[in-house]
Amino acid sequence: MANPIVIDFSRVPRLPQGLGKKIALGLALVVAIFVLNSFWYSVKADEQAVRLRFGRVVETRIPPGLHFKLPLGIETVDLFATQRQLLLEFGSDYAQSGATNPHQYGNDDAVVVKNMVTGDLNAAHVEWVVQYRVSDLEAFLYKVRDPEETLRDISESVMREIVGDRTVDEVLTVGRQEIQVEARKRIAEVSAAYELGTQIDDVLLKGVNPPQQVRKSFDEVNRAQQEREENINIARGEYNKLVPKATGEADQKISSAEGDALKRVNEATGDAARFTAVYTEYTKAPEITRRRLYLETMQQILPLMGRKVVIDNDARSVLPFLPIQPGITPAK
Repeated sequence: MANPIVIDFSRVPRLPQGLGKKIALGLALVVAIFVLNSFWYSVKADEQAVRLRFGRVVETRIPPGLHFKLPLGIETVDLFATQRQLLLEFGSDYAQSGATNPHQYGNDDAVVVKNMVTGDLNAAHVEWVVQYRVSDLEAFLYKVRDPEETLRDISESVMREIVGDRTVDEVLTVGRQEIQVEARKRIAEVSAAYELGTQIDDVLLKGVNPPQQVRKSFDEVNRAQQEREENINIARGEYNKLVPKATGEADQKISSAEGDALKRVNEATGDAARFTAVYTEYTKAPEITRRRLYLETMQQILPLMGRKVVIDNDARSVLPFLPIQPGITPAK
């Protein structure tokens, strides 16, 4: 049997007198600091806090500042930046690893996310951004497991449904604004139904393009459409320049013709009134009126006849020259 091992404790070095008390006092001080530190918490300017007691919510919407709570895990506090606008990007090729918000880009393949089929069975690459805020921190933290990932799924589902209800021309050109408005409205409705506690600020289409295989053909179609619109605008410009001018000239000629017609009618009315007046005088003294008219007529006609010689058929010689024209004296 082996000999037993004997330890001589008298030779073991001992701690200096009073060192143990100092160590105990230091440990007590550390515990006291830890306990005192757990009495309070700080909320930043862009944050809100929810206070829980044994896992049950006892206070929500705690404003920024210094606040106190029960220590040693009796009460805990969850903080979140509710005043900050958050982003969810879909189909982006520039996702960065290690971002402060891992849900901003998600874990899905960007090419798979942005590949969509339109209502007329054409393919399109759609990239979009959802801007949102946390409006109800309690619902956001405790009503739904992983609310940000749930919001990503809702956004992708809604966008695919909206794009699938429209033609490729609407998605790529004229329907972008309508798609953004409709997507924002429907994402907000589904989020409210799921009680995510989020407020959807906006939905923005960053890029809507045809697939790479058909992009060249699509660009040619776009150029043709732009040229068509340009030609239409030029034609409308020419129309707006020529038609009003022609209309103005037509109105001017119509006004001139109406003026001439009114002038002629007035002249005819005056002539008729003058003839009526003469006829009235004629009925009173026919012979005198005939002679007066004859003489007045001859006074107007004879000065226009030039140099003349009056010959009587019964006369045997030329009658003396009559000074019919002014300034001519008769021959002697």
